[in-house]
Amino acid sequence: MPSLDFSRSASPRRFCLRILLPLLALHLGGCALLAPVPDIDQRQPEITLPDTWQQPLPQAGDSPATWWRRFNDPLLDELIDKGLASAPDLRIAQSRLRQARIRRDQATAGWYPGLDFSSGVSRSPGNGSATSTSYSAGFSASWEADLFGEVRYGVDAAERDLAAEAARFASSRISLAAEITLNYVQYRATQERLAIARKSVQMQEETFDITLWRARAGLVTELDVEQGRASLEQTRASIPSLENSLVTGQNQLETLLGLVPGALGTRLAEVAALPDAPETIAVDIPSEALRQRPDVRAAEQTLLAEAARFRKTAATRLPSLNFSGRISWQDAHFSALGGSETIARSLAASLAAPIFDAGNIRNQIALQEIAHEQAVISYEQTLLAALQEVESALSSYATGRRREVNRIEAARAATSAATMARQMYESGLVDFQKVLDTQRTLLSAEDSLVTTKSDILTSVIQLYKSLGGGWEAAPPEEAASPESQATTASQ
Repeated sequence: MPSLDFSRSASPRRFCLRILLPLLALHLGGCALLAPVPDIDQRQPEITLPDTWQQPLPQAGDSPATWWRRFNDPLLDELIDKGLASAPDLRIAQSRLRQARIRRDQATAGWYPGLDFSSGVSRSPGNGSATSTSYSAGFSASWEADLFGEVRYGVDAAERDLAAEAARFASSRISLAAEITLNYVQYRATQERLAIARKSVQMQEETFDITLWRARAGLVTELDVEQGRASLEQTRASIPSLENSLVTGQNQLETLLGLVPGALGTRLAEVAALPDAPETIAVDIPSEALRQRPDVRAAEQTLLAEAARFRKTAATRLPSLNFSGRISWQDAHFSALGGSETIARSLAASLAAPIFDAGNIRNQIALQEIAHEQAVISYEQTLLAALQEVESALSSYATGRRREVNRIEAARAATSAATMARQMYESGLVDFQKVLDTQRTLLSAEDSLVTTKSDILTSVIQLYKSLGGGWEAAPPEEAASPESQATTASQ
């Protein structure tokens, strides 16, 4: 990269006008001969969002930022608040956000000149045995003019990266709240299933006692006794597995919150029913719904950042203009520094442009073009994944609601059948096998009903998450930060 360097001790204005500007025009004329760079504006995402969702929508309702509060569970609210305050995953996301902010500040520093200070002392032998000492001090400054936007595009890329990281931070908050809620729902569902299993054991124990009494009275055979014993022990065998699931679920919650195992034992010990799923959920049209998703915003900002980096790389093939200046003092006496007779001033400027670099810049531009292409594909992939998540959650919610109606009716009928079969068995009207069948059916029906309710809640959670969580773009403590402003501007 050749350069032209001129320096003068005075008349900087005359120097710039008479010498520097003609040379600048000469270099600019030469730059026009460079081969044009690819037009990345022609490579845009090709995904066309549908006007409506394919799956049936729930009844319209509000979509609060803290959507989990619609479950009316104070403990769940407390767990999520704690997780959002101190969860390890969120702390990692916060550190990445701080890194992006520092990188943005580093890029912004390119707008400003650099200023250095230096001082020194030197000794040299003089005539005879005398030694001369001289003192020096001075300031030097340098600044590169942003002729073709290399600094501007670098700052733009850093700001886009910061906005993308802020969106990822919001996405981490949404994912954390959803994961805590999902694990909490599964924990409460397991508690209910365990309660149903224990109730079934109690009911079968009572029936087994009746069978023993009837066998001793000679009213039934030993076959009924053994069948009753086998059914009872089979139901008892399901309890340890459910108890282990509770321990696992508690550990998962504690890990999400950054707590040691056992920390939530007393808080979760009290059995609580599953919350009711909300009947109304706000679902916007696809274009508006996807605009609320932080991962979509992050992918969009990353795409814009890669475009800015491409333009920054393309600008390196054009001339650069650098200014530098220095003012220094030198004297044999330290106290004399600063006197007018000891001051030296200088001003210099250099204009440089690449001529031959063995294709290095061309390859850098090609690499950045590929990075931009990958960002376009990633953005398209994010949009498709977002559409699929919403459609799947809507379908799961709708089918879960229909299945719940059938499960409720099945559980009601199974309860009635089990009661009648037991009464008829005590009266000798039906055999013992009928009692066993109805009790197993009741256990299965009640267990399936709890599972269905849990599935509906899971689909609601996934739907809120897929719709962007109903969340503001950034948490309150970040609302005034530059990255939150960049995120808001990108919406």
